[in-house]
Amino acid sequence: LLAPWVDAVWDLEFTHTDPLDPVIEEEIKEDPEVFKTIYMQLLPFSNEDDDNTQSVWVVFGENGVSAKTLVAVLSYFILRAKTKSPSLEQRLCGLQAASLYFLLLKIPGSVANKVYHQILFDTCLNMPLKCWPQDSGKKRKKDSLKSSQGDPKTGKRSKPPKKVSEEMEIDDDEDDEEEVVYFSAQDLLKLREGIVLLVRTLLRLLERFSLRDKPQSADSCVQVTLVFYNYIYRILPELSYHGLGLLCSTIHGEGDECRRRVFRKLLYVILMMKTQERSKPCLLAPSQTVCGARDQAILFISHIVDKQREATLPLLRILVQHICHQKSEYRASGAQAVGKLMANMPCQDYAAIVKWLYSYSRNNKVAFRMFALDVAMVLLEQSERDVDDTVDPELAVFLPHRFLVHNIIYNHRNDVSPTVRGHALHCLAQCLELGSQNATKCVHELFSNNEETLTLFKKHVSDPKTNARKSALETVMSLLKHGVISCSAENLSILSDRCRDPAVSVKKKAMQCLMDLLAVIQEAWLRGVLPAVMDSESSVQEKALECLDHVVIAHIKSQGKYRDSDASQKLAWELLGLLCEKCQDLSRYFSKAFSVWAPQQKFTPTFVNGLLSHTEGERAAAAWLLLAKIASCSPKLNYGTILDTWENTIRSPVVSVTMTCHILSVLGDIASNLNDDTKSRIVDDLMSWLKTFSLPLEVISSCVDTLVRFARSDNTQDTLFLNRFCGELVSVCESYLSGVILQEKGAENINEDLLVKHLYTLGAASLHCPSKVGKRIFLLVQSVLTPSEQQPGEDLPASQPLSQFKPNSMPTVVRAHAVITLGKLCLQHEELMLKYLPVFARELEVGTELAVRSNVVVVMCDLCVRYTNTVTRYIPNISACLRDKDPIVREQTLIMLTNLLQEEYVKWKGALFFRFAIALVDPDPTIADLCEYCLVDLLLKKSPLMFSQHFIECIFHFNSYEKHKKYNKFPQTESEKSKFSLKGPQNQGKRFRIYRFLLKNFTDEQRFNITTKICQDILASFVDSELPLDSDGSELLADTFDILSLKEMKLTAMSGPAAGEEPQEDEMAMAKAVLQVAQKKLVSQVQKRNFVENVIPIIISLKNMLEEQHSPVLKHLMAYLQVTMQEYRSEVKELFAADEQLAAEVEYNLKQFEKEKQQEQQQMENQLANFTLSPRRNVSPAQTPKSALR
Repeated sequence: LLAPWVDAVWDLEFTHTDPLDPVIEEEIKEDPEVFKTIYMQLLPFSNEDDDNTQSVWVVFGENGVSAKTLVAVLSYFILRAKTKSPSLEQRLCGLQAASLYFLLLKIPGSVANKVYHQILFDTCLNMPLKCWPQDSGKKRKKDSLKSSQGDPKTGKRSKPPKKVSEEMEIDDDEDDEEEVVYFSAQDLLKLREGIVLLVRTLLRLLERFSLRDKPQSADSCVQVTLVFYNYIYRILPELSYHGLGLLCSTIHGEGDECRRRVFRKLLYVILMMKTQERSKPCLLAPSQTVCGARDQAILFISHIVDKQREATLPLLRILVQHICHQKSEYRASGAQAVGKLMANMPCQDYAAIVKWLYSYSRNNKVAFRMFALDVAMVLLEQSERDVDDTVDPELAVFLPHRFLVHNIIYNHRNDVSPTVRGHALHCLAQCLELGSQNATKCVHELFSNNEETLTLFKKHVSDPKTNARKSALETVMSLLKHGVISCSAENLSILSDRCRDPAVSVKKKAMQCLMDLLAVIQEAWLRGVLPAVMDSESSVQEKALECLDHVVIAHIKSQGKYRDSDASQKLAWELLGLLCEKCQDLSRYFSKAFSVWAPQQKFTPTFVNGLLSHTEGERAAAAWLLLAKIASCSPKLNYGTILDTWENTIRSPVVSVTMTCHILSVLGDIASNLNDDTKSRIVDDLMSWLKTFSLPLEVISSCVDTLVRFARSDNTQDTLFLNRFCGELVSVCESYLSGVILQEKGAENINEDLLVKHLYTLGAASLHCPSKVGKRIFLLVQSVLTPSEQQPGEDLPASQPLSQFKPNSMPTVVRAHAVITLGKLCLQHEELMLKYLPVFARELEVGTELAVRSNVVVVMCDLCVRYTNTVTRYIPNISACLRDKDPIVREQTLIMLTNLLQEEYVKWKGALFFRFAIALVDPDPTIADLCEYCLVDLLLKKSPLMFSQHFIECIFHFNSYEKHKKYNKFPQTESEKSKFSLKGPQNQGKRFRIYRFLLKNFTDEQRFNITTKICQDILASFVDSELPLDSDGSELLADTFDILSLKEMKLTAMSGPAAGEEPQEDEMAMAKAVLQVAQKKLVSQVQKRNFVENVIPIIISLKNMLEEQHSPVLKHLMAYLQVTMQEYRSEVKELFAADEQLAAEVEYNLKQFEKEKQQEQQQMENQLANFTLSPRRNVSPAQTPKSALR
């Protein structure tokens, strides 16, 4: 070879070569094994252990071979393999030449003979990637989440960095060219052999050839070795990691340098990230290949740590502390990696990492706190470490699982970020599912106080954020499931109540939790799932119906197929049994489910016949319950079975109330399909049974209803039929009542039960035959309620003056039923209603008997439906019962008024809204919760403006302030004013509970408008002297400023994310973020303008007035300004230009506030900086986590 050609190759530093002399190139190509031959000849010279081997460099010199020339020739074939679309021959020659070059480097003396060149070395390292066929660049780019997926919500592809765009285009062109080159299996086998030879030679080289002074080449070795695994992992996985093991040896660097280099590169493999020169690392899609590489990297690091324990443990701690994913879908993978790596640590290092993890869990970034929780969960899955002599006393506290559960997981239940709060609660629930006795024991310790637990979870299931509520429900479910807290009615109600949550996803989660607990808490499941059948959201209804179908209906089979060992069948019948007994109040929800299923033809003849086979025996009541629901929509029933059961029922001396009512319901459904003889026989049976007056009240009602349905089965004769049979019952009742009331000593020997049943039958029957009810019956019922003046034996007078139901010798239960009967009579006779309506109203005010008052409320509300215009005048009398001394009456009134408001029989007029709102602070928390549900879930949806329309007047009403010309002017008695007053400092908490509740359910528009309205209608009234600034006025004004200072008054559009909260990548697109920023800016400008124009002038005038009078309200005004001006911190002087003194005071207050906040923050940071875990006495819990473990 010519010396100039060789010199040119070296001068260009092996980046380019001119063509080789054709003669020489052809001579080399004539022997395809030439490279292998030279390789085999040089191989003995590379063995340093063989002392008999002559130096190859001496041999070269004796034979006139120049090492420089040999390297130049090898580089020519290596660089040819890097051209576009190299042939198989070029690739093979390139691989063999690279192998030969590495072999030369391994021979002692190669450095002295200047064989090593960094660029050529790096080029040879990359030969396997260049020579092995790759997928196209477009396919490869799909692995990168950042470069291909872009923003998942906007659908826009993110652009690659400008610096590498050109390079990527070149790569794509190369790959596109490569796509036209095809290789047979034989060709690929040859390439594989060439690559294996190259890699093995490299590994042999790394055993001897030191890269200590060649850091760039060492980095390239690590990088390329990892790429070997990523791209051709099927061929060289073991060789790749063997190479990394060699690179960790001290021959390639002093101290930790070599191992640090390898660990740093493996960090990106564990993080599933792709590193590119001149660009930031980017995440890879979690494919099988990428996950496999991650797992192999973890195994390799564990292997190296086992082999070089002392040297690698400090690096392992650093590596672990750098593993953290901010993307949620990668977080679990990262936590698992940390857990696997920590398993290799001795107790001392393990405890040190847990200590670091504790500090990490208190980081400001949400992603870091979330990751700390995930790592804690992974560590809980491992065996608990025992404290040994190697562990420092100050670190011993971090080893038990107790620390992870109490100080990392449980401590974040109240995190400022709802995302972290929810995740902490989720982790707490998962602790019980791990199967670890230690973790379970730790959770049991946390919830030893059942009352505190209940308070805690009532708070969390009412969290403002949906996901946090869902996680809280999951935790409650786990605590109940594993016996950490008792399955008491109060605890179970936490789950069942959330089935009526405002958020659809929370409702579904609550139902799912109840499904998981179903076998243990059947009643709670029914009370949670069944009401959801009538939910306002169709998807929630569908979920509830799906649950019912899956748990109950699907497991109803014929008697012959029933098996006690079948848990699903047994559960279905047990639930139906509960509906027949303890949960009868849920019947209407169960009926609603069947009304939805009926059009779907869900109940086949096979299903119905299977159900009929259970109508005798222990499951009879439940079977009749189902038959009562499906009889009206099912195919033709087996009437013989039904009639036989009816015959047995009327002959039985013992009446099962629930089952009998269901049988009667089925009889009514099939009445139109029976022949006349059968109808006549059943009607006679019903009449005979009713005239015994021995039936329970529920059965009497069902018998009369069935009688009416038999009448309607013959439309032409229904009136005559009802007058005949119901009229007969009315006549019998009239005779009995006359005997009791009019006969001498009739009332002294009263049979209370019999009298009640006659009154009840009279009321039920009279509704269907009003023409058979005479005036005498009215007076007889009235006489039960009020003592009469006539002598025994005399007829009743034509009429009696009546002001109220005065107590007489009749028992309370009789008088209560008389009220219901009188109400039913009033429904059919308007003149009677007009006479007794004032009496009912008076009874509500002065009556002393609980049962009578409760029934009067029911009667008056029923009459309001029938005689709306007349009864509306008495709504104040009814609503006054919301402050009744008995909770039963208050609850009954609340329910009845809600029904009337929903159906629009009653409007929000007068004091009704304020009386309704006072139930929010009822001393009975059950009633307060019911009121909140009625207002938000039932009434607000119908009248979205009702809260904002009544808010201003709430302030006047609850302060009992009557001096305003417009507000709080509706008529009220002194007694009513006293009942509903929340005036005075002792009631401030109650007033603000109502204010906050109302404001929480405002829209931003309503909040904005109410602020202006408060200024105009309240504050301006004091400025204009329309309202006097006396003691009452001061209380009203103080309330007003405190309301304006509430956080609930702040517009949600102006509220940024919670402190430390960060938008999650997959949940918030960039476009949405930009829109929110713009919206916030616009709202801020509008709010500021309103503040300047409408609020500040009034505030300045009012402040001057309060100063003149030395009013205590001034401090409330200044507190309001301090809260409000946080938004305009830099504009205080500008905004208060009209009052420089006020501006100075506000600015001073703000500075003091900020100074206090800074001092608090500094104090907290100092505590963390001086944090110690060594055991000590008399240390406050806030200062050391150990105290939290007591």
